[in-house]
Amino acid sequence: MLTATSPTPGNFADIAARIGRIDWATVESGLDGQGNATVVALLRQSECRELATLYDESGFYRSRVVMGRHGFGRGEYRYYDYPLPKLIDDLRRTAYARLAPIANRWNQRLGVAVRYPDTLAEFTHRCHEAGQRRPTPLILRYGEGDYNCLHQDLYGEQVFPLQLAVLLSEPGRDFTGGEFVMTEQRPRMQSRCEVVPLGQGDAVIFAVNNRPVQGSRGAYQVRLRHGVSRLRSGRRHALGLIFHDAT
Repeated sequence: MLTATSPTPGNFADIAARIGRIDWATVESGLDGQGNATVVALLRQSECRELATLYDESGFYRSRVVMGRHGFGRGEYRYYDYPLPKLIDDLRRTAYARLAPIANRWNQRLGVAVRYPDTLAEFTHRCHEAGQRRPTPLILRYGEGDYNCLHQDLYGEQVFPLQLAVLLSEPGRDFTGGEFVMTEQRPRMQSRCEVVPLGQGDAVIFAVNNRPVQGSRGAYQVRLRHGVSRLRSGRRHALGLIFHDAT
């Protein structure tokens, strides 16, 4: 299992150090093989609790979405507004810099001409030029019986192919059920389903839409979706970091 622990919350150098200590070769191998990779203890328990506690504070967010009103499932989430809280901004920027080379390699394998810049600031500028100006980092809250339907987080023509989610609640204590799940659809095959176990503070990095798979005639695309299974009891919070902005 991968670890990324730290003594000091919310500091840019500290977040950069945590990201730097991740075994990125193992992450890349997981993404190539399954479309997801887990990082253990990316956020500290105190950071997870603070983010979850601030869910009901209105000053951090641009909008609130009740899933049942849109057929997304049951539960709700809130999109953060710019400027993002420092911890989230630091994590998003430093993670992007590590993921951009993987994203570029995937596109190269698939024959896709798009290449992603080295920094999130440059990519955000690209999004804004395309009319995608609304921030997409979000915090999700589920109660008993809630779930998130399988979906993809696509918000416009500019799409970064990888994203990151952190479980903020403690399984078995704060909630039961509510597993992070993914499905993969290969051409002319039935869907493959995978449950990704997470502990409090653990992150899962995963494909937003498609990933390359090597076939006998070269690489081809498989399509992925993600969601959350039904919560059996308690309350579950999670942080989602999407790197492209929304229209």
